[in-house]
Amino acid sequence: MIGRFVADNIAAFTEAELDELEAVLEHPDVDLADWLSGRRPIPPECRSPMLDRMAVECAGPSAGLPEELRPR
Repeated sequence: MIGRFVADNIAAFTEAELDELEAVLEHPDVDLADWLSGRRPIPPECRSPMLDRMAVECAGPSAGLPEELRPR
């Protein structure tokens, strides 16, 4: 899930986005897997633009997405 996201996007990331990605990857793998699969919501204190983007691109239909990011 994360590997595909990175492979699909890394060539276009800016230096700032690479830094954001690195910060996201500091979270434990089990938390990232739960958040991106929708098993658990992303805690507000962990949210970032990069993690929100990953959730949108990695999750199934609305799974685990904060309400404001869910497709309407």
